[in-house]
Amino acid sequence: LRDRTLMSRSMSRWLAEQAGVRTARNVERTLMTRLHDAEVIDLASNDYLGLSRDPRLAEAAAEAIARWGTSATSSRLVAGTTQLHVDLENALADLTGMETGLAFSSGYLANIGVLTALGGPGTLIVADAHCHASLIDGFRLSRSRTETYEHGDVADAERLLADRTEPRALIATESIFSVLGDEAPLDELLDLAVRHDAMLLVDEAHSLGVTGAGRGSVFGTALAGHPNVIVTATLSKALGSQGGAVLGSAALREHLINRARTFIFDTGLAPSAAAAALTAIGIVIEEPERVASLHANAEAIANTLVPTLEPGQFDRGAGAVQSIRMPDARTALAASLVARAAGVAVGCFRPPSVPDNISRLRLTARADLSSSELDTACTVIERAIKEQK
Repeated sequence: LRDRTLMSRSMSRWLAEQAGVRTARNVERTLMTRLHDAEVIDLASNDYLGLSRDPRLAEAAAEAIARWGTSATSSRLVAGTTQLHVDLENALADLTGMETGLAFSSGYLANIGVLTALGGPGTLIVADAHCHASLIDGFRLSRSRTETYEHGDVADAERLLADRTEPRALIATESIFSVLGDEAPLDELLDLAVRHDAMLLVDEAHSLGVTGAGRGSVFGTALAGHPNVIVTATLSKALGSQGGAVLGSAALREHLINRARTFIFDTGLAPSAAAAALTAIGIVIEEPERVASLHANAEAIANTLVPTLEPGQFDRGAGAVQSIRMPDARTALAASLVARAAGVAVGCFRPPSVPDNISRLRLTARADLSSSELDTACTVIERAIKEQK
């Protein structure tokens, strides 16, 4: 009992020390309670197409609950697969131009699942420096040798592949990066993968429903359906639901069913989430004006704010994500709190959430924002930033 008490005290002291370090560095996180839409202009969430509150998704989710219940009840391999899961996977494959798909209970688990299933001492992973935390955790858990190339630098990636000693290799990137919102050179990376007999994993979390008329950055390119390409995606952003997916060849799908621990040992995606995502896919295809509105709103945000900021302070994104560089973590947090108090929610990204340690305000355009809401939001954001000078 005494030893356990000492251990508890030791851990308590360490937790207190860690809290002090976070406070000193202005990187302390707190839960931000989501307000009702009428109370705040939302430029912080990932609800890019405004589908999370669409009554059609709610109705589909309710019908799924009435038929299948509130849970998948078990892993997909035991009793957790419904026809909704099968239909969703087929719809995602059709949407993105890939051969097959496999749904996971989150995009985070989809990335970890595919990387750990393909990784190991015999696989070299060459990753973009700005890859998301879910990919980074997958690299670590895969037990693969992982090398990082300079952000977007294909020549640097090739240098790392040229020194490869492992029999297998995988290049990992996002198509639209989650912090800066910039695009990866996918065509060049595919050429690199083919020349070096490597797989190319493209995380479409921030491009599915956004680029390629909503079908993502891979669709309609040489990457779609290519045997060297794997796509991962989340259903919780533009599709307004919950869950994730890995899309690729039929052989890959069978391998994941048998080897991806985050699929095998996890309860399957809730039927309500599968139904909502399936309905959202239909809306993306049938209502292209939503995607067009998203891009128009992103352009309007950039055009309004760029002239008010220092040169180079605003990073124009290729999709919904737009980014404003801030002097440090303290000013980023202060500006975000000022904006929120004025009724505008923006993302505050500070280390370690930013890949280059540059704190930012991250603004996410949404298809359902009106011009008056955009004007108000930009005015509030401009004032919040100027108050920090």
